[in-house]
Amino acid sequence: MEETDPRARKSYHHGNLREALVEAALKLVEEKGPLGFTMAEAARSAGVSPAAPYRHFRNRDELIEEVARQGFEAFADRLERVVDDPRLSTLAAFSMAGQVYIDFARSHPGHYAAMFESGVGLAGDPGLARASNRAMSVLVRLAERLTAHLPAARRPPAQMVANHVWALSHGVVELFARGAPGSRAPYSAEEMLESGTGIYLRGLGIIPH
Repeated sequence: MEETDPRARKSYHHGNLREALVEAALKLVEEKGPLGFTMAEAARSAGVSPAAPYRHFRNRDELIEEVARQGFEAFADRLERVVDDPRLSTLAAFSMAGQVYIDFARSHPGHYAAMFESGVGLAGDPGLARASNRAMSVLVRLAERLTAHLPAARRPPAQMVANHVWALSHGVVELFARGAPGSRAPYSAEEMLESGTGIYLRGLGIIPH
């Protein structure tokens, strides 16, 4: 699958106002955080009148939701490329999925902030919910493959495994990969995530001790 690149530059012209505003919002999120700018600033950054954004977005939250939606789509694309790579074993793909999370947070800080730090609600935007669920479904599918060898009575729910690994990846990113105090630790975010994932999988009996 061809990966979506939500950062691809789109010059503003008549009929492309929506994407011009999304690009402007993305820059502002990176500079000021998801709650640090106004619709008027987004309009000014896009080079349009203060009233123009309201042709496509009711308010700033709706604009940020679109930034987040595009981020989740790009994130899901990256996960699918790893999960569907025939060169990787299931365990290697599972490990790489965590690396995808770290890499995405570093390379797409604006999207990451809109996705996880803006307080956007998935219930209010069906497109955003679908994009988020798509990313999670990739991890669930991978968890199903990873646990398939276990007897049914000992097999943990794939959704739980996917949620735990997502939460672990998120915690590592927040504490070790984005300039937080943990980033000064004598080990990398990648090493932290790999060791944590290994401990978790061994604890469940998914991989041998």
